Amino acid sequence: MIHAVLIFNTSGVPRLTKFYSPIAHSAQTLVERIFALVSSRQPGLCNFLDAPELETFLKPKDATDDEKLRVVYRNYATLYFVFVVDHAESELGILDLIQVFVESLDSAFENVCELDLVFNFDEAHHILAEIIQGGLVLETNVTEIDRAVQEAARARRESFASANPLSLGGGGAVGSRSAGLQSPLGWLAGRLTGVGAR
Repeated sequence: MIHAVLIFNTSGVPRLTKFYSPIAHSAQTLVERIFALVSSRQPGLCNFLDAPELETFLKPKDATDDEKLRVVYRNYATLYFVFVVDHAESELGILDLIQVFVESLDSAFENVCELDLVFNFDEAHHILAEIIQGGLVLETNVTEIDRAVQEAARARRESFASANPLSLGGGGAVGSRSAGLQSPLGWLAGRLTGVGAR
């Protein structure tokens, strides 16, 4: 099971945090501990490590002692992508999942950077939700993830346009709330060109 997904920069500032297990202590303390573990490692070392010190934060009370938590991470430019998993997950599979997540973010934001995660955190969480739900992997096909994210964005735009009579899109479909209303821009353009003048 995946217990946590974290993205933080090289200074340790979290840019995305998602926990799939209850946290026993402060989330900020947990992020600081994980950052201390990951940032102190040399670049040539393996990208996964055992983390027994995290068990007090994330380990369920009914878990057996043979369930050890492991941190799997990748460093891309100024961002660390970190997954905290238990022994049921393959470390190499999680590294591949991190790659899928980064590729999905890249396709959504065109070469994702830290500012994309800051200003579009809702979309980043939506992409993560298309990949992982409840600590279990749902989808690994980047094309399918992109399609689902684009469909949701289109539905969100249509919903906004139909619910807002002042939106410029108008959404002039039959039965929409704004079917009989003119957009403010249309009204102003008509006044300036003299259309509809007395």
